[in-house]
Amino acid sequence: MHNWSVNEKKFKQENPKEYRLWRLTQLINYGLDGEKLDKEEVKKSWSAIKEKLDPNTKIYLEYLLWEKRPSSKDIIKNFWNLS
Repeated sequence: MHNWSVNEKKFKQENPKEYRLWRLTQLINYGLDGEKLDKEEVKKSWSAIKEKLDPNTKIYLEYLLWEKRPSSKDIIKNFWNLS
């Protein structure tokens, strides 16, 4: 993954904790590009990143991490038609 709008090297040096959370969110929302997520890192960071995730991805990860079964009302079926 390459982000064109952020100087990752500078961000990582100046604020490593925020960079780690930002990068984790970016990987989840925009694709892993061959990388793998660390389950424990995602769990540990969950409270800080969950509101920044795509709603359907968030529901799916909650199912994978904690086996929380989603309600049908939680799933956004008309994702592209939000108004």
